[in-house]
Amino acid sequence: MGEIEGTYRTLQTPGTRLGSQFNAGISTLEPGQSLSTAMGSGGKGHCKGLQIRVQGLDDAQEFFDLEVSVLDSVLINLIESDYFGLEFQNLQMNWVWLEPTKLIVKQVRRPVNTLFRLSVKFFPPDPGQLQEEFTRYLFSLQMKRDLMEGRLYCTENTAALLASHLVQSEIGDYDEVADREFLKLNKLLPHQEHLQDKIMELHRRHLGQTPAESDFQVLEIARKLEMYGIRFHPAADREGTKINLSVAHMGLLVFQGNTKINTFNWSKIRKLSFKRKRFLIKLHPDVHGPHRDTLEFLMASRDQCKIFWKSCVEHHSFFRLLDQPQPKSKAILFTRGSSFRYSGRTQKQLVDYVRDSGLRRTSYQRFKSLLTKLLSQCLYQWSCVYVCVCFSVFQRYPTDKAYFIAKEILMTERTYLKDLEVITVWFRSAVIKENAMPEGLMTLLFSNIDPIYEFHRGFLKEIDQRLALWEGRSNAHVKGDYQRIGDVMLRNMCALKEFTSYLQKHDEVLTELEKATKRVKKLETVYKEFELQKVCYLPLNTFLLKPIQRLMHYKLILERLCKHYSPEHKDHHDCREALKEVAEIAAQLQSSLIRLENFQKLTELQRDLIGIENLTAPGRVSSIKLAYNILSVFFNFFKEFIREGCLYKLTKKGLQQRMFFLFSDMLLYTSKGVTATNQFKVHGQLPLHGMIVEESENEWSVPHCFTIYSAQRTIVVAASMPLTFFNSTLSLSIILPVSLSACLSSVFSSPAVSPELPPRYLLGQGQRPNTITHVCWYRNQNLSLTDYLRMNQNQLSGYLLRKFKNSNGWQKLWVVFTNFCLFFYKTHQDDFPLASLPLLGYTVSTPGEADSIHKEYVFKLQFKSHVYFFRAESEYTFERSCSASAQEGSCKAHRNLAWENVMWSDTAGLEAEKC
Repeated sequence: MGEIEGTYRTLQTPGTRLGSQFNAGISTLEPGQSLSTAMGSGGKGHCKGLQIRVQGLDDAQEFFDLEVSVLDSVLINLIESDYFGLEFQNLQMNWVWLEPTKLIVKQVRRPVNTLFRLSVKFFPPDPGQLQEEFTRYLFSLQMKRDLMEGRLYCTENTAALLASHLVQSEIGDYDEVADREFLKLNKLLPHQEHLQDKIMELHRRHLGQTPAESDFQVLEIARKLEMYGIRFHPAADREGTKINLSVAHMGLLVFQGNTKINTFNWSKIRKLSFKRKRFLIKLHPDVHGPHRDTLEFLMASRDQCKIFWKSCVEHHSFFRLLDQPQPKSKAILFTRGSSFRYSGRTQKQLVDYVRDSGLRRTSYQRFKSLLTKLLSQCLYQWSCVYVCVCFSVFQRYPTDKAYFIAKEILMTERTYLKDLEVITVWFRSAVIKENAMPEGLMTLLFSNIDPIYEFHRGFLKEIDQRLALWEGRSNAHVKGDYQRIGDVMLRNMCALKEFTSYLQKHDEVLTELEKATKRVKKLETVYKEFELQKVCYLPLNTFLLKPIQRLMHYKLILERLCKHYSPEHKDHHDCREALKEVAEIAAQLQSSLIRLENFQKLTELQRDLIGIENLTAPGRVSSIKLAYNILSVFFNFFKEFIREGCLYKLTKKGLQQRMFFLFSDMLLYTSKGVTATNQFKVHGQLPLHGMIVEESENEWSVPHCFTIYSAQRTIVVAASMPLTFFNSTLSLSIILPVSLSACLSSVFSSPAVSPELPPRYLLGQGQRPNTITHVCWYRNQNLSLTDYLRMNQNQLSGYLLRKFKNSNGWQKLWVVFTNFCLFFYKTHQDDFPLASLPLLGYTVSTPGEADSIHKEYVFKLQFKSHVYFFRAESEYTFERSCSASAQEGSCKAHRNLAWENVMWSDTAGLEAEKC
């Protein structure tokens, strides 16, 4: 027993989020502790004034004072600092991690003469988990280092591909002279010379790819390699065979040469320990049976055993624990085993902290590329006239209407891909972590949406590259005519047809997911908790409708392009053919979209209402279904939502506001009180069969009053405006009396009293987030299924400048319009919105003289005393918003929501400024 010098039990403990309110730079210390305090108040006098040398991931070296926390200085501007560490070579020339809670002089004999190296310590399995662009940049530099040192073993083709992305990141688009000069001066691969032509050939294909995209591609390729993040620790098994041990996010790995021969997941390991030179892995009995539950490996020395054991402890804590482990209390008299513990944040804490703290993105500047240096050396040879001409051409953005339409595709595609990630990344992570979803449903859900997500990732990259060439952001625009988008759209719309079968299964996915949430309690809990997260800014099942909705967006955008181009235009033919392709797919899925929109609304209402069950149950449709020819097949399965809105019901206390819901077989009325769950309570269910509606203003002396007679009860309700016969797509007039058809489909009226919507952050634990139904209640509005269908065909996104009524400056924001609401982000890369603005009830206009707005392309949003100004970048954008106001504001006074056709563009060069 006394021989056990270090042990570690792999126990999982429940944890809470790290409540840090600031970025401490270094996170592998106890709260409030830096390396100087760790050294003790009676710090050694000989440490004062000493400096140590640190090499960054870019190979540049800097000196840091020994008295302060070295990692504090190195990682001062890095939010996701816990992925990194400092390493140094010990006397045996092995790389060892510097422990931040331990004196440097106790770890390194001569710190002044030692080179410390900043390196990635923890490699996540998916680079998508890295939320900072700066972090991904540093990770790509680590891949560059590993390639050069031979650690990231891969085939020659893969090595050349990685090198080509690194070249793109450094010098931009392909140029033969610049490429050869860069590869001559920079070593990326051990045997680079015979792969140079291959690297340049691959680099040519990355046209228009930004440095950030190149970094991401490097990580995407590297993470699929078997040697990604692997650090070898030489050992031998019981037979004396030489092997290499390594530790990663999933557990311990055994290699023979560069081939992985065994993996021990954390879930299989019961305890890790070492006795002198022997490293011991104790497994659970069900892995290898009770007679061989301990594996033994022989290493070169006790120190190497301990180094590897510490690395295992840290990896297990970082990737597996929810909360950082508490430090082991020191024994008073005797000690047994090592007191070493991982002292930093776990990955769960780090992700939650970065996501929830709202920290500003780290600003950084990439190191000057060779191309920049060459330009600076050659500038003096150019005449001033030539330079001015070049910059005036390169910095001017196109003004053609087709360019702004193409940019709309790019802007909305960015948002669409982020929406898909809510399912493919965030929700997947939540259900896998809790093991909450049945395996069959997991396969059905992700086997359908993953291929679609991967397709659109490639499509977005292609669109972004084309717009870069169109704008002149790439140096390749002079080599061809890229001021068109039809060829890109045609190629991808043809490819999209292959995914029709996946899209046709979305109704099955939605139905099975709803059934499972009712059947599996754990899944229901995960589902509800996930909807409360900031990243899930819409009801979760709404995101499953996005792929089919996106088809309708493509169709509308291509129609606008074809209308803009003359038949003789070089891009007209491709746009017309692309429109034919997407129109064919859209026609096949149109009925599915209506069915899914209805089902999604029913499931949303099922969660919003208390007192009614089985809204989504099949077979609950009245004979009214015979009246609908277009949707007759659909109505054989589910009831149909028709309209929701506010009316005032006559009670003993007078007129009380109630929320009414009209379905194809019944009318519900509810109230919204102060409840723990933020739901509506059902007070009455009135079947439509046999129902009669009569106007009764004279009888009750209440304006706009009418009486509803049903077999169960009679109620008196009033609207806040005269009854008018609005058109309803799903009119009930064929079967019901005219008065009932008119009243029930149109009396949901405009606001008389409009209390403001409570902020989301005021919701208590377990409360449902505010949905469109809540907005209708607080704004006294009404919506039909037709309104929802129309809204979902006009989802828009882009950069706008925003100004409040009484503020002086403009703020640049990424704005997403969907679900009758504006969502505001700092940039398009953010995972969740900073704020939102429900638009029901707002009017759209241009600023008046009293507003004192003297800028172009500004429009005004107003609801009562709430006023916002938004500025677009171009006349095209402004004209579209104004035309939408003219078309929608006059015919639908109950909403005055003229946003179906408003489009924003990327405000490249549009900066916030003072009025």
